[in-house]
This record gives sequence, structure tokens and C-alpha cells, in this order.
Amino acid sequence: MKTFKAPAHPGPASAPARTIRLGARRYPLLLPSLRDPRLHLASVIISIHIFGQLGLHFRVSVPQILVAIVTCALIEVVWTFLRTRAVVWPASAMLTGSGVALILRVAGTEPGDHWTWQGWHVFAAVAGASLVTKYVIKYRGTHVFNPSNVGLVAAFVLLGSTRVEPLDFWWGPLDGWLIAAYAIILIGGLLITSRLRLLEMSAVFWATFAAGLGVLAASGHCITARWSAAPVCGARFWWIVALSPEILIFLFFMITDPKTAPIGGTARIAFGAAVAVASTLLIAPQTTEFAAKVALLAGLVVLCVVRQLVIRFAPAVDTEEDALRGSAARLLGSTSGQVRPGRTFAVGALGGFLVVALGAGIVLAGAPAREPAAATAVAEAPPQVTAQVDPASLPGVTVDPEIADLSRELAEGPAAQDLAATLAENLETEVQAQLSADPRLLTAVDYGDRLAELQTELDDALVSGTTTVRRYTFDELHLVPIFAPGDQSGLSLGFEARGTVEIVTFEDGERVSTGTERLKMTFMLSRPTGGRWLTMGTLPFGERTLEPSG
Repeated sequence: MKTFKAPAHPGPASAPARTIRLGARRYPLLLPSLRDPRLHLASVIISIHIFGQLGLHFRVSVPQILVAIVTCALIEVVWTFLRTRAVVWPASAMLTGSGVALILRVAGTEPGDHWTWQGWHVFAAVAGASLVTKYVIKYRGTHVFNPSNVGLVAAFVLLGSTRVEPLDFWWGPLDGWLIAAYAIILIGGLLITSRLRLLEMSAVFWATFAAGLGVLAASGHCITARWSAAPVCGARFWWIVALSPEILIFLFFMITDPKTAPIGGTARIAFGAAVAVASTLLIAPQTTEFAAKVALLAGLVVLCVVRQLVIRFAPAVDTEEDALRGSAARLLGSTSGQVRPGRTFAVGALGGFLVVALGAGIVLAGAPAREPAAATAVAEAPPQVTAQVDPASLPGVTVDPEIADLSRELAEGPAAQDLAATLAENLETEVQAQLSADPRLLTAVDYGDRLAELQTELDDALVSGTTTVRRYTFDELHLVPIFAPGDQSGLSLGFEARGTVEIVTFEDGERVSTGTERLKMTFMLSRPTGGRWLTMGTLPFGERTLEPSG
């Protein structure tokens, strides 16, 4: 998030002649005025936090948010007091803390658990370390990186996806809460960036980034995401990412930090376009939402470094603005090194599009994320599923309220009952595969651990001559989401099932025993290729979170 330099003495942005007594001495007390843009930005971010708690079901708690903000505030107050012997309201530091809390998530935090302290130390550490970069990583008297941006990237890379994860690109169905969030972000972002003369940079960033994503989408780029059952590909990938509220937060409130953005209109526009190109190139090879989000944030880190290199190694000029203006002009092919102010926006936007258009490397870099179904598909197409189950023959499926936040189709229509029939067909096909000793049938209905488990059972049966099959009868079915902390991979669903299971054992094709047990477990389903829902395993009844994979 943005950082702003606090005034060294009372001025227009602070209340004059205020003091505070600490022990036997009085010290100057500097507070922001109502015109301070930091307060305006804080009101936007806090509003999003409130919406996230009340209606958007963010996986972050009030204590986690407050710990991040208070940690940064305390560090800033102490640091400033030791240097200036004044008590200064830590507005910029609090923005850093709230920005970290807006994007950071600790794996395992559930939506609706508003008061959990789980992982509070992670929020404190990441927020505090982010702020400290402002003091220790400096060049020519100013910090190099946007504090919350570089801190978040470092946290995601160092801690890994099994411990922390970023806010999702997709915030939920387009309801009143999401519309209100869009309105707050857009109105607040437009007003603040216009006031700081940074709106053109934001606009060029979005135009260039949207064009780069268009190239990726057209090439068949896909990612997996926790909120989507099928891989997110093509046009759907483009509109979800390009129009994500998270992208708006990034372009309005992160790349536009006045302390790390270049000086001068032309240089800022070139900077915005360059951040978009860098983020697009870094996103291109990623196959999960986790990696794509980190790549987006890392684009700004890269450009902050490049910006300092431009300043450091540019030919001798009078000001930093001249250096960056000349570099931007050379990039855009200007022979004079100057661009007429009246054409700044048009030249910047054109330059951004040209960079993306000429960057055929985007397509090449995106090869690993293209058509991920190919990575999981078998060499031969699996046989057709012949088992047929009438959805009406199954008990009525109840749908967990959390499903409504992820899929209105499953929550409101007959899709949940049809999905239960798919599960029943999968289970019956497993029996057919075992009785006919045909492993190819398993690939038509199973995936992951479930497929490996039943293939092993089938191999053992071929050696021993003993086959055990299970036929399930359902009395109750409750559809729930299954969360897999660690990689923001594709959405999995679970049926919490009660009923009976008939266990039949065959030896050399002859039935030798039959038994019945009570059924109480959760069957997990996923769509790794975007096609049929496949059975991927089971969980103990009531559990909804997979163990981290690493």
C-alpha cells in the first residue's frame, strides 16, 4: 500500500502546536489533518476489511488484521520518536499493516471465524518486516520498495503455500456486497490517484496488463483455483483476473505509492506499462492461483529494482525525472528524448501495447500453464461410464451454506442431486472395474489417491485371487466444500454420507462372504480436467480440510 512521508514540523497536513506529556517532558504531537490522503486511503481499505468480515467471507479475522496494523504502528512511533523526539501519528505504517492484512492469509483460517488468533504471529512478523524494509533498504534517502508489496512477496516465497496464501482473485458471486466493494475501490481509487496525479499511470497499467492477459488467454492459458471446480482457462481466466477487485487494489493503491513511483508524468506512465509487462511475464508460466498472485505482486518488486538501476546508470542529467523521462522516451523510440505533455497518455498506452504485442515471449513463457488437463490425462481416453443412477432414487441432498458462496448452481438448482448420482455411478463403476479386473474403468471415475488406492487393490487381487468390493446405500447426503490449504488448487466437493455399506468377498470368482457395516464418511470429488466429477478419496465424517501436501 501507499506510504507517505510524515511532515517534520507542523504544517498544512498536521495540527500545529500540539504536545503530549511523557514523564516530566512534553514532546510535539503531530497528527494528520482531514485533508491527508493517507486518511482517505485508510478509509477505503478499512471499508474493504469490514465488507470482507460481514459479507465477502474473507479468510482473515479481526485479531489478525489488528495485530498487523498495531505492529506497524508501534514500530513507526518508536522509530520516529527516537529520531525526531516527536510523537507522530503513524498513518503510513498503519496503511502498510492494513495492506498486509488485506492480502495475507494463513492456511487453515476459516471464513466466519471472526475472532480467531490463529497465525497472529505470522501477521505480526510479515507486517513488521514489511515496514522495516522502508528503513533499511534505501537509496538516495528514500526506500526502494513499496513496503507491503515486498513484504508479502517475501512471505509467500519464504513461508510457502502450505503456511500462507494470498487473497483470491475471485471474491464471490456478484451480489450487493461485491458491488459495494467494487464501488468503494473504484470511487476511492479514482479520487485518490487523481489528486496525486497518478491516475494515468494506473490506467496505462490496466490497459497493458489486460492486453497481456489477452495474449495469455488466447494461447489457452489455465490456472487452478480453490473457488473453481474446473481449471480456469481462456476468456474466463481473462475476465476473472483482469476485472478482479484485487487487480484494482494493486493498480490504485500499490503501484501508485508516491515514494516508489517515478517523478514526472511520462516516466510514471512508462513505469506503469513496464510493471504490467513484468507481471504478465511472471504470471505466464504459473499453473495455480497462488503462484499467479505472487507473480503479479513480484512484477512491482522487479520494477522497483529496475527503477533504481535506471537512475544509477542513466547518463548524467539534472534530475531523476530527466533520467526516467529520457529512458521512457528511448524505449518508445523518441529521437529527442522528450514527449509532448499533451500526448503523454496516448504515447504511454501505445508504448505499453507495443511492448506486450512485441513480447511473443509471453506465449512461450505460458507453455507450462497451457491445457493443464494434458498433465493429468491418461494416454488413452478412458472408457464410457455405463453405470446409470436415477437422481430421484437417492435421498434429497442438503447443501452447506458455504457452497452458496462458491456456486449458486449447486446451491439453488438440481445440480447437487445430479452430482450425488455421479458419485453413486462412480462407486458402482469401481465395483465393475474390480469384478472385471479392468483398471481402465477406474481412470474413468477416479483420480489422485482414490485411483492409486483402488489400482493397488486390483493388482493385489490379481495376485491373490481374492477380490473385495463395497456397495454403498445412502440414507443422508450433505454437500460441503473441501479445502486444500497450500496451493489454491481446484475446488473439491465432499458428500458427508450416512447409510450402509455391503462388503462382498470373492475368491476365484466365487462369492465367499458378505457383511454389512454402517457408513459414515465423506467422499471427495474434483474435476481436474474440467470434465466429469471424479472421486478423489475419502475423509473422516465432518472433516473438510485436506492435510497439506508438503
